[in-house]
Amino acid sequence: MKIGVLTGGGDCPGLNAVIRGAVRKALLLGHEVVGIKNGWRGLLDKNHYTLDHEAISGILHRGGTILGSSRTNLYEEGKNYYQQAIENYKAMGLDALIAIGGEDTLGVAAKLYKDGINVIGVPKTIDNDLSGTDYTFGFDTAINIATEAIDRLHTTAESHNRVLVVEVMGRHAGWIALHSGLAGGADITLIPEKPTTIKEIAAVLKQRHDRGKTFSIVVASEGAKVTTESDEDSSLVLQNLKKDSFGHVALGGVGNIVADAIEKETGFETRAVVLGHIQRGGTPTAYDRVLGSRFGIKAAELVEAGDFGKMTALRGTKIVSVSLDEAVGTLKTVDDETYNEAQTLFG
Repeated sequence: MKIGVLTGGGDCPGLNAVIRGAVRKALLLGHEVVGIKNGWRGLLDKNHYTLDHEAISGILHRGGTILGSSRTNLYEEGKNYYQQAIENYKAMGLDALIAIGGEDTLGVAAKLYKDGINVIGVPKTIDNDLSGTDYTFGFDTAINIATEAIDRLHTTAESHNRVLVVEVMGRHAGWIALHSGLAGGADITLIPEKPTTIKEIAAVLKQRHDRGKTFSIVVASEGAKVTTESDEDSSLVLQNLKKDSFGHVALGGVGNIVADAIEKETGFETRAVVLGHIQRGGTPTAYDRVLGSRFGIKAAELVEAGDFGKMTALRGTKIVSVSLDEAVGTLKTVDDETYNEAQTLFG
């Protein structure tokens, strides 16, 4: 068979490990593999090249993706991109496609499968918000980067008797904030699933200061909903109103708004730090390299078995397959039990 491999959406550590695992297994099984450049856009442009042993040599430890990526929606409203993609898939002589991506990329993959394309999905997102899998690769690296940043901020916060608000990624799900906040000893963690008010945040910080603590760390997901005095309801903080092809607006800035509001409410000197794309750049952790490699191998095995319309998934310690519909049907968000555990350590 001739198998196409692509990576879509935001890059994250471990993508190259998946590519390497999938290609090695596919070649071992006697298949031909081509890399499609720049996600779904590459399928529209027929932009591809051969992936052989030489092409994947030395990429395991590298961040990003050797294939490039894009946020291209083949099913964007009012467009017929998917029809062109299907025609190109056939013109390129492809027998199967391995799509490595998050909610949006795999949503497109699920629709293509229903339109007759042989697709296998691999779950990639630092947000860890895909249903059907215990973990997505990229998440471990992201929380380790965020935790290291929080560790470093502890010392400067203590030196200057400040409150520091650390803004991390997490549009709809607060897994990065929750895990890095727990690991880094944050005093409050703000996540999209649990709207809160500045008064509630200020009460925790004041309580800490009453106990003799002169500094505090607040970790906030970019999608956290926080009500300030000027707001009637908590709402998302946007960089701008422009939407991408999947209808997403650009988030960012909640850290600065929360920091200003905390200083006003408490009188404590407060600063904001935005980690941004640092969280998904650079070298993947050992965990993400291993998980990505195992996902890639499983994807090639599913192609060999003709078991299409599936996504590789981690269940416990085993790599299994689940339907793409299950994977993208609902987002995996922070549940009450997990949040309540973390809340025990606030303050």
